[in-house]
Amino acid sequence: MIKQIEPSDIAKAAALVRESYATVANDFGFTEQNFPKFVGFVTTAERLQNHADWGWWMYGLYDNERLVGYASISKIANAKNEYELHNLAVLPDYRYKGCGKQLLDFCKAKVNELGGEKIKIGIIEENKVLKNWYSANGFIHTGTKKFDHMPITVGFMEWAPGGSTGCAAMK
Repeated sequence: MIKQIEPSDIAKAAALVRESYATVANDFGFTEQNFPKFVGFVTTAERLQNHADWGWWMYGLYDNERLVGYASISKIANAKNEYELHNLAVLPDYRYKGCGKQLLDFCKAKVNELGGEKIKIGIIEENKVLKNWYSANGFIHTGTKKFDHMPITVGFMEWAPGGSTGCAAMK
């Protein structure tokens, strides 16, 4: 089941993001020294509470009562009907079971409900598996940018309504 994150689950959501992104940090050799602003290192309950206060929609995927996935969306300021997807994360034990797609499709449907015309994301360009996954889920690569403070290249992708919004069933 996917539902909006309640204030009582914000700390659990932050821990889930850190645990989920720890595998990415490990795979790419990120440390707090070489990538101190990596989402897996900086996501705290306070940070997510700030996102909620800014009006971000935060959702959790639950297996019974256990929070196993998280994603958030926000309206892009000064952009007509464009949204950004943030921090889609699934616990390692729940990966490759359709959970990420279920969260992504849920967020696509929410953006459709809000009258959104586009979802934008930023990813680690070097993460070919993730880039291919988003491509398979209807996102189109729109460019890259290298930031001096990051040991990666950021890849930009976007999705426009009209693609699939069906949800995979939880097992």
